[in-house]
Amino acid sequence: MSGHSKWSSIKHKKGAADAKRGKLFTKLSRAITVAAREGGGDPDANPALATAAQKARDVSMPKDNIQRAIDRGTGEGTDAAAIERVVFEGYGPGGAAILVEALTDNRNRTSAEVRHAFTKHGGSLGEPGSVAWIFEKRGVVVVDAERYGEDDLISAIDAGAEDVQQDGDLLKVITDPAGLAAVREALESAGVEIQSSDLAMEPRNVVEVDESAAPALLRLLDALEEHDDVNEVHANFDIPQEVLEKAA
Repeated sequence: MSGHSKWSSIKHKKGAADAKRGKLFTKLSRAITVAAREGGGDPDANPALATAAQKARDVSMPKDNIQRAIDRGTGEGTDAAAIERVVFEGYGPGGAAILVEALTDNRNRTSAEVRHAFTKHGGSLGEPGSVAWIFEKRGVVVVDAERYGEDDLISAIDAGAEDVQQDGDLLKVITDPAGLAAVREALESAGVEIQSSDLAMEPRNVVEVDESAAPALLRLLDALEEHDDVNEVHANFDIPQEVLEKAA
């Protein structure tokens, strides 16, 4: 794995604030429903569902809510078919590649609003396939680098993790998507506190964004993250820490 994406660490730090918003449960429920519809209702046989359900548990979504979302996806509800997964690809200020995953019941509305966000903040939407090749689906477990070092994560390597990367004050354990649950379980059994675990589109390469483009890029990413239909935003930029502090 080459490089890292500053967006992954920024999103992680935003997570605590996002968890306080009521709409987070709605987004998580949609993700569970679509994962169950696409891969079945058994988390043991559906890594995407297992990850979506774990994210919901991590923010204290009630067990009954999670099960209802699974039931909708497996056909026991009435609105699952109305929700579809839509992927948008484009570029932001500074040349950063951006991959947006949305779950929506109105493709035309969401497409228009995502396009407007890109245009308003100096980005541009591209054709399907224009940036997807830059990203690779991986399992990512995040822990606090100030509390743990690589030696504390040996259990993850033993469980099949492929790499450990430092990203500022975070350590990211990278694994094959199918092995994410096993790696998380191994770390928890070893007493390591998990900050987050997710299936993420990790960039194969990164571009450095300078001080002139950074503020607009961060505004674009925030606007996309805030959209009710957007489930995930992936980007491949790196911003020097001193530039990031000015732009924040």
